[in-house]
Amino acid sequence: MRTLSRSARWMAVLFLLVSFAVAQPAQSAPATPAAPGYVVTAPVANMFRGASEDTDVVSQAILGSNVAVIEDKGDWINVRTADNYTGWIRAKEMRKLSGPAYGEDATTVVVSGLSANIYREQNVTKHAPILTAPFDSRLVAEIPADPNARWFKVTLPDGRVGYIQNGDVSQSSKKLTIPEDIELAKKFLGVTYTWGGTSSFGYDCSGFMQMLVKHRGYLMPRDADIQASWTGVAPVERKDLQPGDLLYFGSSPQKITHTGMYIGDGMFIHDTTNTHPMVQISKLDDAYWTKLLVTQRRVK
Repeated sequence: MRTLSRSARWMAVLFLLVSFAVAQPAQSAPATPAAPGYVVTAPVANMFRGASEDTDVVSQAILGSNVAVIEDKGDWINVRTADNYTGWIRAKEMRKLSGPAYGEDATTVVVSGLSANIYREQNVTKHAPILTAPFDSRLVAEIPADPNARWFKVTLPDGRVGYIQNGDVSQSSKKLTIPEDIELAKKFLGVTYTWGGTSSFGYDCSGFMQMLVKHRGYLMPRDADIQASWTGVAPVERKDLQPGDLLYFGSSPQKITHTGMYIGDGMFIHDTTNTHPMVQISKLDDAYWTKLLVTQRRVK
């Protein structure tokens, strides 16, 4: 369940929502982050509330993500991600950009499987992978002339060169239809729940929904409570639910703590800690979920 208290920040959030931007977490941030930026070099980098691992994880940034700098404390960098979320990342998990953003002026591919191994040579047995990249990681790549070639040469965000198999990546970024998006969601069944998670190594409920809606072409807010009030969605009655509609759960409209996607036939897919902490399909008519259902939304 992913939501944070923001009563002191509602005016700033409302401004962002009107602008179709994505809400920020509890840390305040200047309107224009300082340059230069960084690129994430770790498979998944935790974003903490403060410059310490003793603070809670508010979100994550995955391999190849370019981030803007808000404040630099040496070992810790306060960054803003593309969805306008802020948090502190350990500097050792990123590389400082001295030129264009990673992938900005190069051909890129995107990891299309739940994860993908990157090797030092075109061989899966000779050495261990140099890195395992999560779903949606963007990598600078040299595209072979032969479309059936098994290997792509990639340059990682930290500058290392490696090889990834053709079947692990996609060269296109087409928007998914709702049926295609639901099929994508089902590929993550069984992926563990992780608070603050935004990767296939572990999502939280709103991170999972944000990822799915992004693949339909919309950058939705990060947290469930802000998603429900986002101007990019419209209210829908429960009796009128259609596949692809978003469901929001909690103790009241003012305290939304969970979200999922309706997939038809009274079922919805979500990432939950209830009973089994993982991505799973549940019945909306189950007493537990019916009692908690607060509202429904359809992406415009």
